Amino acid sequence: MANFDVVPERTALVNVDMQCCFVEGSPIAAPDGLAVLERINRVAAACRGAGILVIHTSSVFRADGSNLGVLAEFDPIVKTGILNKGSAAAALHDKLIVDARDILLDKPRFGAFHGTDLELILRSRGIDTLIITGIATNVCCETTAREASVRDFRVLFLSDGTATFNIGELSAAELQRATCATLGRVFAQVLTVNDIIMKIERSVSVSCYSTGPR
Repeated sequence: MANFDVVPERTALVNVDMQCCFVEGSPIAAPDGLAVLERINRVAAACRGAGILVIHTSSVFRADGSNLGVLAEFDPIVKTGILNKGSAAAALHDKLIVDARDILLDKPRFGAFHGTDLELILRSRGIDTLIITGIATNVCCETTAREASVRDFRVLFLSDGTATFNIGELSAAELQRATCATLGRVFAQVLTVNDIIMKIERSVSVSCYSTGPR
């Protein structure tokens, strides 16, 4: 199992799709979306305190449907406009803390790299390690983790900083476990929120120690 270091200046938090429709009150909301949102706010605060870049993604589409593509055939709910740019359902949840230093990133598909300038943002800052949180674990979060891994970014995936919903006969808990097991085997280091905060705090302590008076 991988054990990636957190070096603040080379690390970013990619917080995936904490939009109203995924957090609560819609057919595609995670049952524990609000609880996960609170944990994500804790992680983001620790990241900002350590100088780690925080990026919030949003899945959004054009109101005329011109960039839905084949996605509309798999998931007809997107044709209702629930994820149209500017809609209330597609907005980041109002309980999500967004700082002026954070980056907001719109994406037209599940993964945060496809059709966006995310890689340019990261490479230009010398970032090689990503912490991934958000909704849904087995859809946009997992896709982003895999996209990052194949681009040779180190991925730290948070098992309780991500959430999903039931699909067919599979419960959200079952999907969560399966996704984390797969990612932890070959794509990412899977950690808890407390684990990553401890890593961040240790990295800051080491940095202060190493740059202090000799």
